Amino acid sequence: MKKVLVVEDETTIRNLYKEELIDEGYEVITAADGVEGYELFKKEQPDLITIDLKMPNMNGIELLDKIRREDKIIPIIIYSAYGEFTQNFSTWAADEYLVKSSDLSEFKAKVKELIFGKQH
Repeated sequence: MKKVLVVEDETTIRNLYKEELIDEGYEVITAADGVEGYELFKKEQPDLITIDLKMPNMNGIELLDKIRREDKIIPIIIYSAYGEFTQNFSTWAADEYLVKSSDLSEFKAKVKELIFGKQH
């Protein structure tokens, strides 16, 4: 079973993503901020990470940078309510940048594509 790490500071959103991804057949671990997300990345070795940008303690860009220094290959999705960061060079290290939506179909499709490739 593929493992997804969801790093999201808003509890209700974090739990929603977790439930949706479990329904898709993934093992899901969650973190409430970048610090916890980095610790879980090191400990759990997920197959994919989704990162919110605006979080306390360590924001998503800082977390992305720390992870990329250690792992250039792991698929990372920036999933943020703030579309203006797509032009921020720091976010380009992510494999995908999605703007949050109440419709999670694009999010789930992108997770599947990045874990399994386009053939699925």
